[in-house]
Amino acid sequence: MSILISILITFLVVILVLYLVNMLPIEGRAKHIVRIIVIIIGVLSLLRYLSVF
Repeated sequence: MSILISILITFLVVILVLYLVNMLPIEGRAKHIVRIIVIIIGVLSLLRYLSVF
């Protein structure tokens, strides 16, 4: 049950960070790169909770 809660919290944090990145006053290409980095970190974190790493 705690794994499910950890996955849910990680997912919510990634969604929140992506929302905040969209609010930043930076140019489109830099914003796109930041979004990709956040998504990669989120996926790696989720894989860690699923004991893949």
